[in-house]
Order: sequence, then C-alpha cells, then structure tokens
Amino acid sequence: MKLHLSISETANLFGISVRTLHYYDEIGILKPAKVSDAGYRYYDDLAMEQLQQILFYRELEFSLKEIAAMISRPDYDKTDALKKHRALLLLKRRHLDELISLVEDTLGGVDMKTQKITAAEIAAVKKQYAVEAEQRWGKTAAYKESQEKYASYGEAEKVASAEEAREIFSAFARLMDVPPADPKVQALVKKWREHITKYHYQCTKEILAGLGKMYIADERFTKNLDAYGDGTAAYISKAIAVYCETK
Repeated sequence: MKLHLSISETANLFGISVRTLHYYDEIGILKPAKVSDAGYRYYDDLAMEQLQQILFYRELEFSLKEIAAMISRPDYDKTDALKKHRALLLLKRRHLDELISLVEDTLGGVDMKTQKITAAEIAAVKKQYAVEAEQRWGKTAAYKESQEKYASYGEAEKVASAEEAREIFSAFARLMDVPPADPKVQALVKKWREHITKYHYQCTKEILAGLGKMYIADERFTKNLDAYGDGTAAYISKAIAVYCETK
C-alpha cells in the first residue's frame, strides 16, 4: 500500500507551501496521486519521490522548465539524482551539527573548535552537481529545442498539446485487443512520434525507442498511461518496439 498524504501534510513534510504544490500541479511538473470528489489532492510515495528531485534541482538553481525537460528525458537517472540529493543533505546536516557545537562551546566557555564544513564548501558541491546535471541532461539538441518551443507557446497551444496527447493515449487503450503490429496501431505510434516532434523536440527513432522502454520501466509513466486502461503502458511499449524495429 502506497502512502498517501494530504497536500498540507506533504507541504509540511517538505517545508514548502501548499500554493507551491498547487502551482506544480497546474504546470504539470508534479501531479497528485489522486484527487478526491471534493477536490482534495493526495500524494503517494512516487509523487513525493519526484518532489524530492524537483526540490533538489531547484536548490541547484534550475528553473522549473529546465527541471521538467530533464526529468522527462527517457535516459534520465532518478537514482543518481536522489543519491546526490542525499549526499548534499548529509553535508548540510554535518555543517549544522558543527555550528550547533560551536554555539554550545561558546555558551560553555570552551575554546571554539575549528569548523570542518563551511558554507562555501556546500555551495561548491551544489555548483558541481548543477554543472554535472546540465552537462548530462541539458546540453542536448533535444533539450534546447524543447526549451525554445515551450517558451514560444501560448496557453492555447499548451491546451492543444495536452488534448492531442490524451486522444492518442485513449486510442491506444481502445485498440488493446488488436496486435501491436497491426497497421492501425502502428499508424498511432507514428502519430505519437509526430506529436512529440511537433510540440517538444525532434523525436528520432532512438529517442522513441527509449520512451517506449521508459513507459514500463518507470512506475510514474506506467501509472499515468494505465489510467487510460490497465495494460496501456505495456501495450504502447510493445507497439513502439515493433515500430522502431520495422521503420
């Protein structure tokens, strides 16, 4: 059973505002696991895992647009991001422990010890992680193209993009009784590839193949796609594999 916290509980846990979580939901970078009939948002462990990554990259001073582009890449390594976040938090904790020790020594009339971890060292580690992330996820042609396109969109184009994506996924769900190699299904894969190219970045066969694998490798993708019908994610993944092998 996955943990579900209310939006206020989630905000308190991560030290952010409820308004921030509302905004993340509005722009699509972090969706709640479920929304009650009364409109209350709830977050499960997968959503909170993604929130950790968002906050980590925000601390490294990436914009939300840059973060959304990075974490949606098919080759994005969330485990690496979480490990770096943990290392940074541990470093900051050591820094705080040493500051507390200095204050205690002062109150007790003891000569202050030399501080081992400085704020400058923490800043240097953050800078290193930011450079690594930008070099790994932000220096690709696809990333730059996606950024430029997103910046040029008006609200109508964003809505049109989301609606077209929903229509394509719904069509996949309706065809699940048909073999993935069927021409109708393969035409739908082609339409999805064209959608990505139109609204995001040039979707090469290699990128599309990576996305197909990600749909079943990452529980967040699987959950979102299976909302259209159980097994939709696996079905789309198989259809993409066929497409990439034959086209």
